[in-house]
Amino acid sequence: MADIVDHDRDHLHHLGYAQELRRGLGGFSNFAISFSIISILAGGMTSYWLGMVTGGPRVIMVGWVVVGFFALLVGMSMGEICSSYPTAGGLYYWSAKLARNNGARWAWFTGWFNLLGQIGVIASVDYALAIFIGYFVRMFDDGFRLTALTIFGIYMLVLLSHAVLNIFGVKLVRILGDVSVWWHVVGVAIIFGVLMFTSRPGQRGLGHLFDSAPPGLTGWTGGTFVTIYLFGLGLLLAQYTITGFDASAHVSEETVGARTEAPKAIVRAIYVSAIAGLLLNLAMNKALPKDNDAYTAIAFGGGGDTFLVNAAPRLLSSAVGDATAKLLVLISIVAQYFCGMASVTANSRMIYAFSRDGALPFSKVWHKINPKTRTPTNSIWLGMGLATIVGALSLYQKGGFSTAFFAMTGICVIGLYISYAIPIYLRLTNPDFQVGPWNLKGKHKIVGWTSLVWIGFITILFFAPLFYPFWPIWGEKNAQNADGSVTGLFRQNNFNFTAVLIIGSFVVIALYWALSGRKWFTGPKVQGSPEELRAIERELDALEHGTL
Repeated sequence: MADIVDHDRDHLHHLGYAQELRRGLGGFSNFAISFSIISILAGGMTSYWLGMVTGGPRVIMVGWVVVGFFALLVGMSMGEICSSYPTAGGLYYWSAKLARNNGARWAWFTGWFNLLGQIGVIASVDYALAIFIGYFVRMFDDGFRLTALTIFGIYMLVLLSHAVLNIFGVKLVRILGDVSVWWHVVGVAIIFGVLMFTSRPGQRGLGHLFDSAPPGLTGWTGGTFVTIYLFGLGLLLAQYTITGFDASAHVSEETVGARTEAPKAIVRAIYVSAIAGLLLNLAMNKALPKDNDAYTAIAFGGGGDTFLVNAAPRLLSSAVGDATAKLLVLISIVAQYFCGMASVTANSRMIYAFSRDGALPFSKVWHKINPKTRTPTNSIWLGMGLATIVGALSLYQKGGFSTAFFAMTGICVIGLYISYAIPIYLRLTNPDFQVGPWNLKGKHKIVGWTSLVWIGFITILFFAPLFYPFWPIWGEKNAQNADGSVTGLFRQNNFNFTAVLIIGSFVVIALYWALSGRKWFTGPKVQGSPEELRAIERELDALEHGTL
């Protein structure tokens, strides 16, 4: 064990960094963080409505297989790079080292998009969790109102608690991460078992797992093209869920045997999540009602709860009754809480590494390590502050139709996958890349280029409009005229803000680079000579143990 830790430290020195973070995570704990961020009981439950209103049970089932396969290819491509460069900076460090020229520019764009995606992860996970908590409270108190302001208040409390837990140190994060894995496994098993062995009149059953959705739920009508279009949009249910697995790279400086354990964790987190997600959604599809009106009511809600995100808990209440549903919703809430906590962990390490190389404003502040816990405390607070700003978008909407949530998921997935695509592309175009102990054994070209095509495909899907632009959202019939037309030229809650936010972010990042960043950001920095790196480590050890 000590020999492995020494080897990890020596390799980190070779990459130019001191061992500032405590290396206390095993392979399972590293896997646990990515698995918790993927969290099928978070993304798989909170975006279940997306599959319901697009392709229906058919795309919900097929999506886990299709998306799981292509996400696995992306993860394998990243794992090979991670084996050579196991640093907390992860993707942006990889881009700098893999680029044959202009490494600093490639690192800049990779890092900023990775940061954008990670903030989107935190915001979307904790915002959806806040909505689930609101639904859970309503199960006990019908008078509790689910408003945008109420949900945002819960969101802030959840976000604050995640920041505080992360400040206590990697030991607590490791323990909670390990618990999270088993909570997810057992939780999925319980929900699967209850739904499979509970049957009520009017449910679809196992014979209708591949039905299509009732027509017109999104306003898109037509023939084969519209069917294919909606099926493609339905894939985003699984795609939003299976993301964030770069977390294993961001905690690699805290992982024992990082050159093999971090890549294995990335891949394992993806395929285990895909299999578990398929089983979970099989059971949920079985419990869906056959009646189209009942199906629509579950998807869109009513009676004070019109949050699309709550489609899954509404389905649970319909399938097993409120008493049992309370337990199942609680299981999901705890799993989502673990997911949000792991997201803050990964994000804080990325901010720590990015600021270590001077890429962020006030980098010296965000790079500071708490000497007692050996955690990047300031980076944790910065991540929370940025997630607060993104979460505030939820206040700018009418009703509870989750426009903000869909935008958050778009920021999350596209921001992250752009940052995944850049180093994969650079690895494919760099013949001098030296593979690490975990590698694709010469299959990197077919795996890598297929991954890039898939990333391009899902980017287009997340930019596409989900609801027909002039379609009155279900339950707002007062907006529709007698002749079927809709008053006004634009429906705010039907608009997909993802493209606007991503393209706007690109413009800001590009301008920041052109006007300022290119003058001072040089990419990953070497902290010092081997002797200087060991001196940094001795000083931190002394501060940690109170001998300095």
